[in-house]
Amino acid sequence: MNRIRRSTWFRNLVLFLSILGPGIVTGSVDNDVGGITTYSVAGALYGYHYIWALIPCAVVLFLVQEMNARMGIVTGKGLADLIREEAGVKITALIFVGLLIADMANTTTEFAGVAGAMEIFGISKYIGVPISAIGVWFLVVKGTYKIAERIFLICSAFLLCYVVSAVMGHPNWGEVGQAVLHPKLQGDTGYISLGIGLVGTTIAPWMQFYMQSAVIEKRLKIEDYKFTLADVAVGCFLTIVVAFFIMVSCGSTLHLKGVTINDASDAAKALVPLAGHLSSYIFAAGLFVAAIFSATILPVATAFYVCEAFGFEAGIDKTPAQAPQFYSLFTTILVVGAGIILIPNAPLIKISIWSQIINGLLLPVVLVSMMLLVNNKEIMGKYTNGRIANVIGWGTAGCLCLLSLYLVGTSIFG
Repeated sequence: MNRIRRSTWFRNLVLFLSILGPGIVTGSVDNDVGGITTYSVAGALYGYHYIWALIPCAVVLFLVQEMNARMGIVTGKGLADLIREEAGVKITALIFVGLLIADMANTTTEFAGVAGAMEIFGISKYIGVPISAIGVWFLVVKGTYKIAERIFLICSAFLLCYVVSAVMGHPNWGEVGQAVLHPKLQGDTGYISLGIGLVGTTIAPWMQFYMQSAVIEKRLKIEDYKFTLADVAVGCFLTIVVAFFIMVSCGSTLHLKGVTINDASDAAKALVPLAGHLSSYIFAAGLFVAAIFSATILPVATAFYVCEAFGFEAGIDKTPAQAPQFYSLFTTILVVGAGIILIPNAPLIKISIWSQIINGLLLPVVLVSMMLLVNNKEIMGKYTNGRIANVIGWGTAGCLCLLSLYLVGTSIFG
């Protein structure tokens, strides 16, 4: 009996490891340059008192990714394909033009993170950014999905270096625990706006498309669902762990000294006199990996779902001859994103703000579309949401819609 149990456990472990990837990669992309910046600012401004917000963020992240994975497995189609079939070409075109513009701006922000991290190591952005962009291009165009996914998983694991950076700040773990168990909620505009930023960096429109597309690229079946669910859970857990230690790192150093920052590279620089050069380099290394990671995933995901929406061939496992539109669009996004960073005095702050506004406008549309699709019995059969999932799902969608509208309003009107 014990031998049978061991055999079953080993077989399940092998299956899980073979399926591992989409959930962890998608969750880890949450910790991109925008995410690291948001967590760093939260730690610097409020110390440990915003860590509690990571708990609801984890719930939202898991809920959305589970639904995307289930839709991908059951239908064998990406979210873009399903939206086109249900909403028609015209509405789909409007949605995806907006997503394309926002993702180009987001890719630019990722390369800004590459530039900031490289400069901490004494490397000019005019050298670091082009080399990084070329490396990303070769990985996608000359590699395969299996190779790319393995590299992405390594990048996901490397983000745990923020654990080391946090420990080097010598935090008071008792105070951390108190802040989580007994949060001090505030009603000022800055506190509320940062909360919206935390939610916004946890769930972005393009990530939902990537998750579903990754499941399809992996060719997963309904028999694999429980292992996919575990993959999603592990991905969400690792994402929140990284965010937690970034907040702890900045809370135990920058907040105590009253240091203000504008972005993640500022945080890395500010750590030098407070926690030493090594802590600063570790923080910058994590930023660089996160930026490269997201600068790869974002253009790939965008090219994938745009091509999918309009019926073109797409996928890393296809050659440029088999999917010319996919690779052309991927290359264009990469060149534009990296190229803008090399322009002297480029308006990076405005680009970042407007990408946030567009994401805020599109997020409610994508979330509502997803909820309608996952509850469509003609599409999902017996795998539609249950009552509890719908209450949580629609509640989450409603809250995020209101928060997104508030974010857009504050971004436009100050």
